[in-house]
Amino acid sequence: MSSLKQQGGAGLPIALFIITVLALLVIGMAQLQQSSGESVSLQIQSQRAFFAAESGAQVAVREALEASSCAAITTPVAFSTPGLSGCRAVVSCESVTEDIGGSGGDTVYTIVSEGQCGAGPDQASRAVEVRVR
Repeated sequence: MSSLKQQGGAGLPIALFIITVLALLVIGMAQLQQSSGESVSLQIQSQRAFFAAESGAQVAVREALEASSCAAITTPVAFSTPGLSGCRAVVSCESVTEDIGGSGGDTVYTIVSEGQCGAGPDQASRAVEVRVR
C-alpha cells in the first residue's frame, strides 16, 4: 500500500492539455472552412455580376444601334435565365456625333452597364463600359 502513495498523477493534466489543444485546432479549422466558403460564395456572385453587366451592355448596344438613339435603351435589365436570376443590369448611354469618316456612321455610343447580383453582405456589382458606332 505504501507504493501507491508515492506515485504521482501526471496523466490527467497531460490528457486535459491534449484535449484542449485538439479542441482549439478543431475550432480553428471550422472557422477557416467557414471563411473559405464565404469567399467562394462572394467570388461566384462577383462573376455573376460581371456576366449580368456584359449581358446588359449587349442588350443596350442592340437597342441603341437599332433605334440610332440612346433613348431606346430600357433600364434596368432584369434577367430570368437560371444563371442570372436575381441579377440586374443598370445601363446608361451617351452619344456623340462627329465627322469620323469611314464605315459605321458618325455617332459613337458610350454604354456603361453595371451588373448587380445578390443582396446584403453577399451583394456584388461589376461595371462594363462599351463604345460602339
